[in-house]
Amino acid sequence: MEVIYGLIPGMVFLGLVAVGVLFWAARSGQFDDLEGDAQRILMDDDEFSPAENSELKQADSSTDQHSNTPKKERGEDDVREH
Repeated sequence: MEVIYGLIPGMVFLGLVAVGVLFWAARSGQFDDLEGDAQRILMDDDEFSPAENSELKQADSSTDQHSNTPKKERGEDDVREH
């Protein structure tokens, strides 16, 4: 029973600290843009600059070892989009 005399003021103190942090976050602008992250996650990040595209094409052409082998011999089938 004596423990409760320490726990109640401690919990009141922690509650006041939590409320203070909430007000601080609201004043500092933490909750200003609620839909920005929701829209940003849907954006495509796979777009490269033209310089990066040319570097990727050069790397692909230098590592393509099967360019003269027919697809059927390589085990690749024709893939058609439906």
